[in-house]
Amino acid sequence: MDLISQEHNNKNPNTVLSTRPPPPSSSSPPSSSRYENQKRRDWNTFCQYLRNHRPPLSLPSCTGEHVLEFLRYLDQFGKTKVHHQNCAFFGLPNPPASCPCPLRQAWGSLDALIGRLRAAYEEHGGVPETSPFGSRSVRVFLREVRDFQAKSRGVSYKKKRKTVNNKQITQSSSQPPLKPQQQQPGQSRMANYHHGQLNDIVQLQ
Repeated sequence: MDLISQEHNNKNPNTVLSTRPPPPSSSSPPSSSRYENQKRRDWNTFCQYLRNHRPPLSLPSCTGEHVLEFLRYLDQFGKTKVHHQNCAFFGLPNPPASCPCPLRQAWGSLDALIGRLRAAYEEHGGVPETSPFGSRSVRVFLREVRDFQAKSRGVSYKKKRKTVNNKQITQSSSQPPLKPQQQQPGQSRMANYHHGQLNDIVQLQ
């Protein structure tokens, strides 16, 4: 995944945001997981972007539009080929040859990046309700990138639900057959049950 992550805007002037990493909690040991390391790198990259902005930006003054500027800035480091609509390979998942279409950040990378930046923003004192990373403009942008890349690359971003558990049917079929009971006079036999197959439920994202 190509990436880096960013986010969040605080409109409350009384809230102080810090660019320094939060102190480790005494109740739990500091995490050195891959996710935490990536989140820290993404946050440092975003803060560096704000400092290099012209004019320089502070975290409290950061808005969703600044987040979008950051995401577009990251496109120059992308590794995902996104075909133009007039390209002969538009909509082909496996193009047979190369083309001059640009490389971009993949939608999945941007979506994951925003999630990490959003979490880092809150860890540094940001308020979730005013986060620039959760703004409507950022959500709309990510949705448009997802839809266009899906068409351009001929891929699907649909998510499947977990299939319905057929455990009950499996168990009943694995049980030993019951011995037939002797039918008493005047007693009718029970009708056989018919077990239909359960269909997998697929949810379109």
